[in-house]
Amino acid sequence: MKELIIHILTVFMGFFAIMNPISNTPIFLGLTKGDDRETTKSIALRSTFIAFVIIAIFAVSGKIIFDVFGITLYALRITGGILVFLIGFHMLQGKGLAEKPKTHGADLQAQKQAALGLAVSPLATPLLAGPGTIATAMNFAASGGFTQLIITIVSFGLLCVLTYFIFVFGERLVKAIGPSALDVVTRMMGLILAVIGTQMFIEGVEQAYKTFS
Repeated sequence: MKELIIHILTVFMGFFAIMNPISNTPIFLGLTKGDDRETTKSIALRSTFIAFVIIAIFAVSGKIIFDVFGITLYALRITGGILVFLIGFHMLQGKGLAEKPKTHGADLQAQKQAALGLAVSPLATPLLAGPGTIATAMNFAASGGFTQLIITIVSFGLLCVLTYFIFVFGERLVKAIGPSALDVVTRMMGLILAVIGTQMFIEGVEQAYKTFS
């Protein structure tokens, strides 16, 4: 039971670190600047729901994708580990996961419908459900049976709910934390990601070695 709880926390923290809703909150606020409260809530709800659907699909169909394309689990772990490590390293330099989407904010705030389009891109993907998150979900889901799959989906679902509230109350959060503390959080999440990526890489190499030895 203790091992199960530790594993659930590991999965949740892995998703939390790579999706990093706290450091993405300023991006969300920048993209929704000028929108009314109702529109902001709608964008937050749509983006988190779409991100959840994307990750759930990849988590469930991960093994099917493996069979269709002839992908091995250790290859995913090695590649995903490198990808996750690079994202973490990027964050350790004090940079967010996606700074470029900020430039699109002003262009997409003119009309309400255009603003709601932000929920799909860049918020749901690639900010929330980017390549790193997808690789992490597939790795977690494919490493065990049905229980592991449920843990992966439920953990990400809880994170999406948490992300929704962080986005909705993001303005207060940013004011309370301050830009300096926000930068520290981003770097801490980057370190956690780098470690998770390294662990994924080591497990992939170890499994590949056992397969070919």
